[in-house]
Amino acid sequence: MSSEPQAPPEAFEAIIVGGGMVGATLACLLGRAGLSVTLLDAREAPLDQEAAGRGAPSMRVSALTPVSRQLLEGLGAWPAMAARRVSPYRFMQVWDGEGSGEVNFSAEQAGVPLLGHIVENDVTLAALEARLAALPSVTVRFGARVAELEAGAEDKDEPRTVILEGGERLQAPLVVAADGARSPLRERAGIETRERDTGQVAVVTTVRTAREHGGVARQVFLSTGPLAFLPLCVEGNARHCSIVWSTTPEEAEHLTGLSADALGRALGAAIEHRLGGVTVVDRALAVPLIQRHAEHYVRPGFALVGDAAHSIHPLAGQGVNLGLMDAAVLAEEVVEGRRRGLSPGAASVLARYARRRRGDNAAMLALMDGFRLLFGARHPALTLARNLGLSGVDRIGPLKRLLMQQATGHRGRLPASCRPLSRRDAG
Repeated sequence: MSSEPQAPPEAFEAIIVGGGMVGATLACLLGRAGLSVTLLDAREAPLDQEAAGRGAPSMRVSALTPVSRQLLEGLGAWPAMAARRVSPYRFMQVWDGEGSGEVNFSAEQAGVPLLGHIVENDVTLAALEARLAALPSVTVRFGARVAELEAGAEDKDEPRTVILEGGERLQAPLVVAADGARSPLRERAGIETRERDTGQVAVVTTVRTAREHGGVARQVFLSTGPLAFLPLCVEGNARHCSIVWSTTPEEAEHLTGLSADALGRALGAAIEHRLGGVTVVDRALAVPLIQRHAEHYVRPGFALVGDAAHSIHPLAGQGVNLGLMDAAVLAEEVVEGRRRGLSPGAASVLARYARRRRGDNAAMLALMDGFRLLFGARHPALTLARNLGLSGVDRIGPLKRLLMQQATGHRGRLPASCRPLSRRDAG
């Protein structure tokens, strides 16, 4: 008895798996260029457009650089984000809680209006989802889970096939994994990662402080790890901060077990009472910090972006910015290749993407790891060295400008979508 013939797979130019901020940004960039794209998300439904950025702030926030803002403005997402809730910061204070070293950065010194914005992830994603809904060549499928990933014959440049749970088959010359740090799709593609437990756990929560934060992002290096107070503006109130306290697993367990009052006192003492009393206004969660970096960013007809390619320590708030840059560079290479008659999954197109992004991401991972190790050391000589280093950075103009370029995202060759309109034709 013969089986029923299989229906041909539905064909697209690109299939993106993972509808978070990075996957949604990539879908917007490709869709805006006219490519037929399907975005697959395991979530059952899109975000509630009315709820995002309203009421109590979410604990999941990102520090978006001016370069990331430029990208989101170009996609038309930023106005909706600004109408909900974005919290600008113009200053950064970084100091050693074990000594006297301190460095201060300002937007004026960096030559930019702002150093960045603290934005709830739901605010960014809701705005991107609204933009995707307006792109006719993009299909977003919620509740879509990938069961299998098939590869075409490499020597024939055949498209990849994605099989969903339930048996539906989709096909495209390019499949992109944007499905997070533990990417199942990355594993299905046979790409290994270098993985290292940092030995730290991030405790995250939201607080209200007695004094206004003044648009200053504050970070203190403690003996067990860095503590960040990231400024939030909630209905015009500049006394809220998002907290990311990277510490040992033992201290994280202790902190998350404290009452709200006791945790507030601990946070106030840790930041040396620079903002007065601290009131915890949300639950505290603990998130293990695992650093990962994919051995390869691409395979034939396949690419990794965002956390699927790299997971970075949160001490510089660079994670989502690196992911958005992945999306911008991959889209630029795909669109340019298409203009030259190349398939979106062509080996040369994907190789150019990998060359532009893997080295930059590796350098940032190494830099953040170096900071973590230096400031986690308790040896008196290293304490003295880092105090002298911080004080020196504050006095040496060129070095300070270099670090500010890293913090604002202005480094290396930016894709056109991340440059101001006046500079997009400047090469």
